[in-house]
This record gives sequence, C-alpha cells and structure tokens, in this order.
Amino acid sequence: MSAKFKDANVDFLFEAILNLETMEECYDFFEDLCTVTEIKSISQRIVVAKMLRDKKVYNEIVSETGASTATISRVNRSLQYGCNGYEVVFKRMEK
Repeated sequence: MSAKFKDANVDFLFEAILNLETMEECYDFFEDLCTVTEIKSISQRIVVAKMLRDKKVYNEIVSETGASTATISRVNRSLQYGCNGYEVVFKRMEK
C-alpha cells in the first residue's frame, strides 16, 4: 500500500467499505459518502481497467466509456506498474 495516503482515516474508510454486505448497502453508503460525479468517475476507471485487461484499444474504450485518453493512460499505468489491486478484484469477481 502506498504510504502517500495510508493513515487512520483511510483505514477507517476501508474498514467501513469492507463491512458492506449487499449491493444496496453499497449504493446507499457511496451515495452518502460521494457526489454522483465522484462515483461516476471511480466506476469509469474500473470499467476502463477491465477493458484494458481485456485488450481493448483506446479508441474503443473512449467510445464506450467516454473516458479521456489521459484517464485511460493513468489507469493503464496502474495496471502495469501499480499495486495489482485491479487484478485482485477482477480475479475474485471471476469466481
């Protein structure tokens, strides 16, 4: 985990997220926590990551998600050089 943002507040946030049990609870929690724009932005990134993992090209990703090429590049860097967080989630979702 990145030492850039690890602290007690972030730990508390992640613990709260790990305690959510249903999709409805997630919707309710994130609607209270985030703006619609923030939720849309975060959800767009994970979709972009999945598409990159599935070997989709930038033009196709832009067309399907509306993500900017800068966002796609940032997500791609995370997939290649990040902490492997996307991969952990995608593998678990495949089960």
